[in-house]
Amino acid sequence: MFLAFRRPGPVEYGAGGAVLALVAAIVIFLLLFDWNWLRGPIGRWASAEYDRQVELRGDLDVRLFSWTPSVTVRGLYFGGPDWARDRPTAEVARIDASIRLRKLLVGQIEMPRLAFDQADVVLLSDENGRQSWALHPDRPDTGEGLKLPVIQQLIIRNGDIVFADRRRGLTLDATINARETTGPDDTASGFLLDGRGSLNRSPLTLRVEGGPFINIRRNRPYGFKATLAGAGSRLVADGRITRPFDLGRFEADLSLEGRDLADLYLLTGVTLPNTPPYRLAGNLRRDRSTWTFDDFNGRVGASDLSGDVRVEAGERLNVEAELASRRLDLDDLMAILGARTQTSASGENTTTVSSGVAGKLFPDAPLQTERLRSMDGRLTYRAAEVKANDLDVRRVSLGAVLKDGVLNLNPVAFAFNRGELNGTARIDAREATPYSAVDFRLAGYPLESIVPARGGAQPITGRALGRAQLEGPGASIADFAGASKGRLSLVVPQGRMRAAFAELLGINASAGLLKLLSGDQSETPIRCAVAEFAVAGGVATARTLVVDTDVVLAKGSGTINLGSETLDLTIDGESKKPRLLRLWTPIRVRGPLTAPGVGVDAGAVASQVGLTGLLAAVVAPVAAVLGFVEPGLAEDADCGRLIAGAR
Repeated sequence: MFLAFRRPGPVEYGAGGAVLALVAAIVIFLLLFDWNWLRGPIGRWASAEYDRQVELRGDLDVRLFSWTPSVTVRGLYFGGPDWARDRPTAEVARIDASIRLRKLLVGQIEMPRLAFDQADVVLLSDENGRQSWALHPDRPDTGEGLKLPVIQQLIIRNGDIVFADRRRGLTLDATINARETTGPDDTASGFLLDGRGSLNRSPLTLRVEGGPFINIRRNRPYGFKATLAGAGSRLVADGRITRPFDLGRFEADLSLEGRDLADLYLLTGVTLPNTPPYRLAGNLRRDRSTWTFDDFNGRVGASDLSGDVRVEAGERLNVEAELASRRLDLDDLMAILGARTQTSASGENTTTVSSGVAGKLFPDAPLQTERLRSMDGRLTYRAAEVKANDLDVRRVSLGAVLKDGVLNLNPVAFAFNRGELNGTARIDAREATPYSAVDFRLAGYPLESIVPARGGAQPITGRALGRAQLEGPGASIADFAGASKGRLSLVVPQGRMRAAFAELLGINASAGLLKLLSGDQSETPIRCAVAEFAVAGGVATARTLVVDTDVVLAKGSGTINLGSETLDLTIDGESKKPRLLRLWTPIRVRGPLTAPGVGVDAGAVASQVGLTGLLAAVVAPVAAVLGFVEPGLAEDADCGRLIAGAR
């Protein structure tokens, strides 16, 4: 069957003519149309959409009839939000842009050219974290970064960017240029951002360099170099934007150094602990909202440090870190707790508490609670070996979880040459003054590590068990100790003590002095030693204080003031065997925790001497000797009950 086509008639010719006339009319209209008529409607629509004043104050030229339609905008004014009306977000003298039509027809955007002349940009962030460049502040920040279309040729002439973050005390004023060729003033071709400002009242500089934006392709990485210095830190990156103009994806070889890792919070917003001076290098990657700093290594103080860090950006930062040291200097770890550590050129550390006050034990550097509330995170740290130290620590293992302003430390583990310390800590930083709770257990720690040898002989041996359960408010360790409540205990289930010292513990002058003067190195067993304190308001009061040896039973009382870091203890010894010369006076242990003084009660000695003199005058010289005689009636302590009660 064959289809028959008839020739167009008058109706068809009329319809075709009307269509052609309409097309011609539209073309002529567009050719003659004054695009400036749209400046007002475009400005009013943008102002309503972004809740700020937007105006096109100069000519608007549009060239449609090309495979690369283009537009020229002169005098763009883009105002700030309500709280920053006095500083427009952007003012641009001229913008030239073109788009590839064929790509647009298949749903892709590719810009052969984008040029800015005299662009002044102001980016403000106030004390509440509001950002003037956020066009939709009610939408959550995903942290994925800016993704621009493919721009084959980007030109920026005489650009200026001002950035101010009032919360961090950061200001930066930078010039920005992107040139295809060398400028008339011999300015090098390529991209250059050069800025200066201040951060927390210290100088800040930023410099970013890259090649010319010519013939840019998505599959051809764009290289750049950046240097940022401020707040005692310096960061240098040699990087690549893996898919040009997708700023949410890049990688860089990053090196950073400075006086304290905590200072990086002002630059990055990531909360880090206080440390000695550091120098680290690794690979930095960004994949949308995920940042990683992998395979980094370097030194912090006198210790090596390596590991991986992962940061999830968005409305709330989440940081995960796995860190390790092959060899740790314990002083560097003390800096995290608020101590001040200085590393010499030879790599040796000297450590004091942060206040620098001589004789103080507890660091008084305050915890910056607002930083803990700004992010969540998880951390693990392992030190395979520890540099020789007075405590004989050999290995360290730490774990931390931060969630909604509450920091849980678990485990906190120190392995000694013999024995170990394990525990947990909880710091609730949701309020201005944090509230903390700690629970630490000491197991098998040798007394030899506490009491040094004298004359080649060890005066006391044994293994100590202990526990500290404390809680209370305080912005620093010193404040926490001075306001804490709970209990402290230390137990020596068994051990040995030089017999001369055991005798003197009971002020058995005859036996003790004879053994010391004769060089007697004999030992006596320690049946048990128990110290248990109840803590309230930072003052630890002895509930049990007993040292039981085969020759002397010593009992004590008194207090340890954790706030003033002083102690006042009284120890009264009773001999288990008859002794000729015994002073009926207690031993007093007083003074600062770091250097207590040991002595006897002079008043009690004088009383004993006075009583002896009276007996000599009234009764007989033989009776006077009885004032110094110890009959040795003391009995063994119930060690099992005391130890069970102290644990």
